[in-house]
Amino acid sequence: MGCLGNLLWFIFGGWVAGLSWTLAGCLWCITVVGIPVGMQCFKFASLSFFPFGKEVHYGGGAGSLLMNILWLVITGLPMAIEHVLLGVALCCTIIGIPFGLQHFKLAQLALLPFGSEII
Repeated sequence: MGCLGNLLWFIFGGWVAGLSWTLAGCLWCITVVGIPVGMQCFKFASLSFFPFGKEVHYGGGAGSLLMNILWLVITGLPMAIEHVLLGVALCCTIIGIPFGLQHFKLAQLALLPFGSEII
């Protein structure tokens, strides 16, 4: 399901989710202080383009907590809302449930991206 799921995901809207992470990364990279945040966004853009077969593990320390709070206030909530709304819309059909679940995974990642690791 990994390769076929990723292909279908990308064709039927996964590119929109990936572009939103890429846009957020570009906006964060405008300032020198935001470059680490932007680099994190680019890492998650690759996950957002092709999410099937990958897992996210959460962890981190005090630095991750501070960056997550800053991220949540500025960028995290709109991105999480975007993924939740797309996930709910996709879960209305039986065929869309696997894709909706991937959006829910990305919504959780949009809330707490720092200290997380993609495996």
